[in-house]
Amino acid sequence: MITLLAIDWAVVGIKAVQLILCLSILVVLHEMGHFLPAKWFKCRVEKFYLFFDPWFSLVKKKVGETVYGIGWLPLGGYVKIAGMVDESMDKEQLKQPPQPWEFRSKPAWQRLIIMIGGVTVNLLLGFFLFAMILYVWGEEYLPTKNLKYGVYVDSLGKRVGLQDGDKIVSVNGKKIENFFKISADIILNEAKTIEVDRNGQMVNLQIPEGTIRGIIRGKGEPIAYPKFPAVVETVSKEANITSGTLEKGDLIIGLNNMPVRSYAELQDLKSDFKEKEVELTVLRNDSDTSKVKVILSKLAVIGFTPLPASKFLEFAKVKYTFLQSLPAGVKKGWTTLVMNVKNFKLLFTSKEVKPSESLGSFLSIGNMFGAEWDWERFWSMTALLSIVLAFMNILPIPALDGGHVLFTLYEMITGRKPGEKFMEYAQIVGMALLLGLMAYAFGLDIWRAFFKG
Repeated sequence: MITLLAIDWAVVGIKAVQLILCLSILVVLHEMGHFLPAKWFKCRVEKFYLFFDPWFSLVKKKVGETVYGIGWLPLGGYVKIAGMVDESMDKEQLKQPPQPWEFRSKPAWQRLIIMIGGVTVNLLLGFFLFAMILYVWGEEYLPTKNLKYGVYVDSLGKRVGLQDGDKIVSVNGKKIENFFKISADIILNEAKTIEVDRNGQMVNLQIPEGTIRGIIRGKGEPIAYPKFPAVVETVSKEANITSGTLEKGDLIIGLNNMPVRSYAELQDLKSDFKEKEVELTVLRNDSDTSKVKVILSKLAVIGFTPLPASKFLEFAKVKYTFLQSLPAGVKKGWTTLVMNVKNFKLLFTSKEVKPSESLGSFLSIGNMFGAEWDWERFWSMTALLSIVLAFMNILPIPALDGGHVLFTLYEMITGRKPGEKFMEYAQIVGMALLLGLMAYAFGLDIWRAFFKG
């Protein structure tokens, strides 16, 4: 269990600002996807809102026939199109005879375009952002084949049968180019086997039941970590060294007389000594062995920055021209969409994927942003969430765009328009379902934070 005093509110603030900015961009552009075709087809748009405004608005201004505003509840946004059954539940308007400028008076094909506009914008935005990220920053990843020291494994990896120094060759018979996508591939494809090179011999490991659930419960932590030496690059002024010195270039080879063969192993070993004094064994100048005593912080931080993995392992770096980035961005966006579809499917088909462990509210989403402002990470998260928003909104659930699309397609195929009373009740059921799901996800986040942390 955690307390409010243990929370780093500065970090919470940075993440909250990033989340709100991200949501603002996504919501405004999504609603613009409905707003513009509605105006093109001469529908009257009564409201355009960022965030919801039950009881009052933070800001509002009427321009022409539309009230533009910002609500106080940051759970989405909406455009209120005249003559449409939506979250406003404006029954009085629907009791009046249809007017030419109302949504319900328009042909089915126009209503369909209006309804898929938000999802279309979110998909295109996700593709575009991924393309621009690749154009500006390129792509850098660790090829699985380049782990020359092999992997370090903790308890989860050991359950699979992995051993320190193993070199992963394939998962389910398929080579995984990016090492850090191995865990995701195991989850999404419910992989059964891992093939490793162990001291020159090929070993085929069966992935035991419970592995996927273990990865999910570990917040996506990998089943193995790349091995590279724990070499000091810089020493923090906050390092609480009580005996000896820690210097740039020191290779840490031991902690409390336990061997340290990689930085990942050091991270694992020191986690048991929070706020305690430990003795480090370091190799200096490739010849001298020294002892250093240091008191770890409450987060088990020693107080040094290591030489990064890229100093020991060969990372792949890909640069894109503007024209190259466009198809690459579409490909990455499509891969992200497929990944989300598979994730959603696993909620209903997998024995190991539990909604109580996989679902999260805006608290979980906010926690995915960086503790410091990083534009590459911010735009990557925005692109990801744009694709997620597109997929979730097209689900055939009343109150979502997909529900309206489903009813419109039914009308176009059968020639029979669903009754307004039916649409009204469907909207109520859909909203109740969504609000219940949001409350459940929020409750899960509160439980994880305050009772399981």
